[in-house]
Amino acid sequence: MNGWVVLLWSFVAALVLIIAGIFGSLVVMGRIELFPAAAPSAAPTPEETGVVDPTYSVMILNATPDEGLDDQMRDTLINTGWPAGIVFASDSASDDFATTTVYYVNDEDELAAIGLAGVIGGAEVRQDDFYADLNDTGGKQLTVVIGLDRSASAPETPEDTPAP
Repeated sequence: MNGWVVLLWSFVAALVLIIAGIFGSLVVMGRIELFPAAAPSAAPTPEETGVVDPTYSVMILNATPDEGLDDQMRDTLINTGWPAGIVFASDSASDDFATTTVYYVNDEDELAAIGLAGVIGGAEVRQDDFYADLNDTGGKQLTVVIGLDRSASAPETPEDTPAP
């Protein structure tokens, strides 16, 4: 019986040495970190919701081949509370603008531009003074360029066009 006890303890000792060797190797190779640093918690960044400010004049440019999108958007803004006298709708010089975008000039106009984008059902918001010359009122103005993403007749992607 004494021989069996010695054999059992030999197996246990070999098993402990093998496990300790594997663990030590993993620590040395960097696969196991004994004292890991605390991971920084990621705080969610708040998303700006904007402010709906109907005191801004709005220039709407239809840059799609569809007729009447500018008038529909003008009606949407008037029904939302913009005075009819400060919402202007027109066709753009191009008819292949990709994405509907609200443009603003000054930093303080950004929240109003984000709010306007929300009113029209979502749009990109960009700061650019390209359309600043269209502002003949002298007041605060935002410009909406309606893109092909709102067009019913334009294909969504170039792959949607039929092959010749």
